[in-house]
Amino acid sequence: MASPRVDAELLAAHVLGVSRGRLALLDDLGRADRDQLDALVARRAAGIPLQHLTGVAWFRHLELAVGPGVFVPRPETELLVDAGRALLGRPDPLVVDLCAGSGALGLAVANELPGARVVAVEQDPAALGYLRRNARARHAAGDPAVRVVDADATDDALLPELSGTVDLVLTNPPYVPAGTPLPADVAGADPDRALYGGADGLAVVRPLIRQAARLLRPGGALVVEHDDTHGAAVPALLVAAGYAEVADHRDLAGRDRYSTARYAPPGWKTAPS
Repeated sequence: MASPRVDAELLAAHVLGVSRGRLALLDDLGRADRDQLDALVARRAAGIPLQHLTGVAWFRHLELAVGPGVFVPRPETELLVDAGRALLGRPDPLVVDLCAGSGALGLAVANELPGARVVAVEQDPAALGYLRRNARARHAAGDPAVRVVDADATDDALLPELSGTVDLVLTNPPYVPAGTPLPADVAGADPDRALYGGADGLAVVRPLIRQAARLLRPGGALVVEHDDTHGAAVPALLVAAGYAEVADHRDLAGRDRYSTARYAPPGWKTAPS
């Protein structure tokens, strides 16, 4: 464990049903709670992800349900929400989250931009279950309803009614090149289908770039997360696909992490106001 004390405290808070900050105010654990905590600590030491043990992952201001079968959102993906918001020019945008997984990106936008209309697309049955659960929970908590679509995000027939109307597409697709060694707590926990993107890691990214071009209105924006080896490859794909204002960005660790661009069909000259 990279952070054993923090993980132990979070597991204790989970067992007791309190926030981590309240642990110091409580008496010693009872026998049953201690036995439960010991069992959870042993599973964590064996490499089970903390989020699978507690059943939740924090993403920006959200607590999301996660578990085996769905990708656990990482802190670096939070940067995509900031980037997307910065590219919007209206308070009531139409936003599509492709390869939505647990719904982290789309639900964060709905939470932070109450006027947004959000569509989250996911096909995998296990991930789709978590997405629907999280969407219902956020709506019950007061966020705008998010439309969940069970579909292949790369299907050219996806969302025909939205073609040419979307303000922002966000996506964190599978992008790890096949055969890349991954930390044990990643490779042994997150599903392969959410991690690996073919031999070069771009097998899903390529069709998603095309998909976004079909969905976006002229001047609409795309934010796509990618492998840290793709800092040149993904911008090149975007330029080749006719996007404008293409830029690559680094995460907090200084690694190439995501690209941004605007859809620029022939005749589109100026960025939207």
